[in-house]
Amino acid sequence: MAPRKIIIDTDPGQDDAVAILLALASPDEIEVLGLTAVAGNVPLELTARNARIICELADRRDIPVFAGCDAPLERSLVTAEHVHGRTGLDGPDLPEPTMAMQDRGAVEFIIDTLRREPARSVTLCPLGPLTNIATALMKAPDIATRIQEIVLMGGAYFEVGNITPAAEFNIYVDPEAAEIVFGAGVPITVMPLDVTHKALVTTARNDAFRALGTPVGVAVAEMTDFFERFDKEKYGSDGAPLHDPCVIAYLLQPELFEGRFINVEIETRSQLTLGMTVADWWGVTDRAPNATFMGQIDAEGFFALLTERLARL
Repeated sequence: MAPRKIIIDTDPGQDDAVAILLALASPDEIEVLGLTAVAGNVPLELTARNARIICELADRRDIPVFAGCDAPLERSLVTAEHVHGRTGLDGPDLPEPTMAMQDRGAVEFIIDTLRREPARSVTLCPLGPLTNIATALMKAPDIATRIQEIVLMGGAYFEVGNITPAAEFNIYVDPEAAEIVFGAGVPITVMPLDVTHKALVTTARNDAFRALGTPVGVAVAEMTDFFERFDKEKYGSDGAPLHDPCVIAYLLQPELFEGRFINVEIETRSQLTLGMTVADWWGVTDRAPNATFMGQIDAEGFFALLTERLARL
C-alpha cells in the first residue's frame, strides 16, 4: 500500500516533537506532506521554530513548515511554558534551525493541499489547539468532504482536565475552534488524556531511548527528562505521558488502541467547564455519535514501536 498522506498540525512541545520524529521515521507507512505550526504550548514564533528544529534533527530538511494562526479564534492565547519550558523544547541543547519557513500560510497550505490531492486521501493530525483546522474549514467549507480523517490529541473523559479541573489544554486554548472541528461531519479519532496518561515514559523506557546512542535518541531522552518533572510533581506518576505520539502510533498500529464511537460536544460558555469535551461514553443522550474516542492503549506495544522507529533516524 502507498504511504498514508498526512499533515501534522503542531505546537511543539516536547511530546509534539516525539510525534513528528515517529512520523518521519515511518516513511513506508506515512508521507508527511508538511508541518503546520499553531500557537499553543508556546507562541507561534517558537512553535514554528521548534517544528524546523525537529525536522533538522531528523535530517529531513525537505519537509515544508508553514506558520499558522498566532491566537485562538475568539480568545487570548493561553500557553504552557510551565510544562514545556521557555522555548517549548527545553531539555536538549539543539541548534537553531537553518531551513526556511514557507512563504505560504498554514491555513492556505491545508486548503490547497486538500483541494489538490484526491478526495479523502489526506489525514489531518492536530497535536495542539485546533485553530488552524477550524480556520481552514471556515474559509473553505468544501474541504470537509475531502478529508480522509482527523486524528487528534485532545480532551478527556474519566481523566477530565489538566489545565482546569474540567478541560484538557488543547481544547481549552481554543474551544470555539474545537466546536467547529467536531461539528464538521469529518471522521474524527480522538486520543484523550484517558489514553495518553497510560503512555508513561518510565525510567526504563527513557533509558531505552538514550541507549540508542544517536542524536535523536539522546534528544528524546533529554526532552522527557525535562518534561517529566511537571507530571511527576502534579500527578505523582512514574514518568511523563507522551500525549501526541499516540496520534501517529494510531496511524501505524491502530490495534494498539481501543475506544468507542460516541457523541462529543465542546463546552464554550461555562466559566466552570470551558473547553470540556462532553463525551457521551455511556450513550445516555440521543445525540448522534461524531467521534471515535479512545479509552485504552497497549503501552508496552506503543513504546516498543516508538523505540524501534526512533532507532531508524
